[in-house]
Amino acid sequence: MHFQPTLSNEFVKIVPLSTEDFEDLFTIASDKLLWGQHPENNRYQKDVFLKHFQEAVQSGTAFKVIDVKTGNTIGSTRYYDYHEKEKHLAIGYTFIDRKYWATPYNRALKNLMINYAFQYVETIIFHVGNTNFRSQKAVEKLGAIHSKTDVKPDTGKTYFTFSLTKNNWKE
Repeated sequence: MHFQPTLSNEFVKIVPLSTEDFEDLFTIASDKLLWGQHPENNRYQKDVFLKHFQEAVQSGTAFKVIDVKTGNTIGSTRYYDYHEKEKHLAIGYTFIDRKYWATPYNRALKNLMINYAFQYVETIIFHVGNTNFRSQKAVEKLGAIHSKTDVKPDTGKTYFTFSLTKNNWKE
């Protein structure tokens, strides 16, 4: 599996994330309301976002999300936690500009990433904060099922794990 393919559909294009993308993404991420339900709700702060961004670039699995109609950067996402033997990986760290919420863009982004990943894995995992109700509903609409609850030892924050199998995938 190639972890940073360039993929596109009628709404979005994803391209490998690079250090040059910081300013465009921070312009979006600096919106405090974007992170309201997120466990790391201070990610709108430049130093906090910079750490997140650097980790994303270093992961070698992160993307910049582009609106194909305008060419504008609208967010970021990534693959992570790939387990070849168990045939699963996670999709997450996703955020898109709030003006794209409640539009077909987030679903188009997930369709693109899920369809590509299901060529290589049997299960896709989503880790969602226990207070991030918007994201919980979004992954449930994909067909993902809440399978586990965890507390991150380093932060004490509670996360839900949702699992999406090929059989449950509601494209």
